[in-house]
Amino acid sequence: MKVFGQTLLDELAARAAAAPRGRAHHNVHAAAEDLLQRFFVVADRRSYFRPHRHTSRSEMAVVLRGGFDVLTFDADGVVTARWSIGEGGTELAYETPQDTWHTLLARHDGSAFLEVKLGPYDPATAAEFAAWAPVEGDPEASGFLAWAQSAKPGDRFSR
Repeated sequence: MKVFGQTLLDELAARAAAAPRGRAHHNVHAAAEDLLQRFFVVADRRSYFRPHRHTSRSEMAVVLRGGFDVLTFDADGVVTARWSIGEGGTELAYETPQDTWHTLLARHDGSAFLEVKLGPYDPATAAEFAAWAPVEGDPEASGFLAWAQSAKPGDRFSR
């Protein structure tokens, strides 16, 4: 049996704080080939989850600590919806249907979620990144992240 406690989230929060990307994860599944992928993710507010979509599967996440805003977009990068999940909101989990452009914004440093999706994991097909959003590490990514903090349905990021 595997059990997971607050200590794991504390350790991941410390790793996220020290990581250049501002996040850390811990796989529950044993291998990329597993048919069910399960992992914990802890992120800081500075973590940039480049908008992306999964063309072959949906994903579900349950927020365990802190909170996240989840934004969805149309194919042109216009925000279609915004949800507050976890602390400070009324929702505790979300499921993103396949082929839905989306991003996450941690509202607090050390915010954590458990993600579940079908495997196996193939890095070549796991996610398609939005061409209208800056590449991770690009100086424009911080501008996108700042814009997304207050973006609402109908808004579109401009470079």
